[in-house]
Amino acid sequence: MIRAQSKNEHRVGRRIGAVQRKVLLLLLGGFALSCTRSPKTQWRIIKEVGEEWKEIGKQAAEQSINALYESKLLTSENNPDGSTTLTLTDNGKKRALTYQSHTMKIERSKVWDKKWRVVLSDIPEEKREARDALRDHLHYMGFYGLQKSVSVHPFDCKNQIDFLIELHDVRPYVRFMVADSIDNEADLKRFFNLK
Repeated sequence: MIRAQSKNEHRVGRRIGAVQRKVLLLLLGGFALSCTRSPKTQWRIIKEVGEEWKEIGKQAAEQSINALYESKLLTSENNPDGSTTLTLTDNGKKRALTYQSHTMKIERSKVWDKKWRVVLSDIPEEKREARDALRDHLHYMGFYGLQKSVSVHPFDCKNQIDFLIELHDVRPYVRFMVADSIDNEADLKRFFNLK
């Protein structure tokens, strides 16, 4: 059963093009808008979503939405006023979050607070796919591999790590800490170009 689902997800994954990815991420933006209470964050999401929608032509959007609907990554509901509500399915949310994770970056602060963010993981072999994906994300975001399952970064990244932990469903196996010093700090400072 698991093997069949994986094949189906792989088949669906091949059919998703650039516009379909963008539509998924835009719908995820709407979901994020409904989850935040911060007016500043709400306005930022609205601005970004609005700018992205402008870049998609109507015909391309309709074709992409139809393909996503057929792939069971979103559902649609006709409203009494004639409008249609599009909703990401759980698979659609997971796919959109996966795409979003590939663009995540850690902002470099103008002034370093002289603290190290350390991610420790002990993810079992049966979750190898999640373990490899987390390791790849950490590498992509610029973490320094201190040991096989220990990664370090000098700048605030708690939200990004929490996001990845939830995305890959590895909460019991990953720990995040902030350290004042590490004994090979000189190497780390050179790697991150810190003074």
